[in-house]
Amino acid sequence: MLSNVQRRCFSATLRKMAAYKDKAGGILFTPGPLSTTTTVREAMMVDYGSRDSFFIDAVAEVRQGLLDAAGVSNEEFTCIPLQGSGSMGVEAVCSTMIPKGGKIVIFRNGAYGDRMKNICVRLGIEVAFFEGEEDRPICMEQAAAFLKEHADASMVSIVHCETSTGVINPIQELGDLIRANCKNAQYFVDAMSSFGGVEIDCNKLGVDALVSSSNKCVQGVPGFSIILAKKSTLAKFEGNARSYTLDLHMQDKGLNASGQFNNTPPVQVIMAFHQALKELQVEGGVPARSARYNRNQKIITEGMKAIGFELYLDDSKPSFGHIITSFKFPTHENWNFLKFYDKLNERGFVIYPGKAAKAPCFRIGHIGDILPEDSEALLSAVREVIAEMRMEL
Repeated sequence: MLSNVQRRCFSATLRKMAAYKDKAGGILFTPGPLSTTTTVREAMMVDYGSRDSFFIDAVAEVRQGLLDAAGVSNEEFTCIPLQGSGSMGVEAVCSTMIPKGGKIVIFRNGAYGDRMKNICVRLGIEVAFFEGEEDRPICMEQAAAFLKEHADASMVSIVHCETSTGVINPIQELGDLIRANCKNAQYFVDAMSSFGGVEIDCNKLGVDALVSSSNKCVQGVPGFSIILAKKSTLAKFEGNARSYTLDLHMQDKGLNASGQFNNTPPVQVIMAFHQALKELQVEGGVPARSARYNRNQKIITEGMKAIGFELYLDDSKPSFGHIITSFKFPTHENWNFLKFYDKLNERGFVIYPGKAAKAPCFRIGHIGDILPEDSEALLSAVREVIAEMRMEL
């Protein structure tokens, strides 16, 4: 554990180095990849062999560090880093941990629920698909009725933070419903953009598998997905995977036996993530990081509303998260998103196009190496750009 003095020194250093002064390509106000610290990027500058003892030790520390961040014991859970994108981690869970002939219930209220469905359909897995409204969390009363209809499900899944809009789904309440209505179903949470930036009680949640990615709230760079799996559940699925390279049981077995990946690991990415985990601890862990992201969100949300932009989601609800915020396109005749985007980009601020199906939107992320000062700087840039575009909102 780090002392309070160390944490204060780290915070003072952060205050002196607002991210927009340190990013040659500008700050990424996106849901990932996202802005990283100089020290995380520097950790990739040394070459290590994949069988180097220093690297193998770093992999072990990363695996344990992620279990610690989740607040779970290595006696009950295992952490499996898997080469590739976060979506490959989702596919690995579905491929490995749904039995042949089994069925998955997917609660969907955005694009990433759709992606999970598409993965399972491609794998030949039966899907019971609940389509919720994308501008609000999954309704638990409707979820309970749907689970009763599919009490024979092998797995039930949901996206925690549906990054297409920013809505936060009630994963604890759903976990309780699963235990009451689908007693033999595993619980799978896609926590891609929330893990490390939103406090999640994995023990209370009763989750069997949780997936995230190296380039999200732990603030590493893209290159591997993160799977936390309950050991007793994963043990049932040796030889079950529908894919060789995405076989979680085999990957976990190899890591436990020799500390090595079954296939070539993303060495530099792992080393960057190793550094990022240290920085998460120095900042004060998930609670402190969540608080910083929340401050970023409040600054942006209130500032954009004051300028005249309209939110896509209702910010009075608990489901309004602090990972990413969607804003509706203005109706002003001079509005042009590409021009708005490019002018902000020229000033060193990178935002994100929208992914909502119901209304044209753009998104601003609050995660990564972004400080409240950076959020204020983005708002100043937005005001300048709106004036240049001759828009009064």
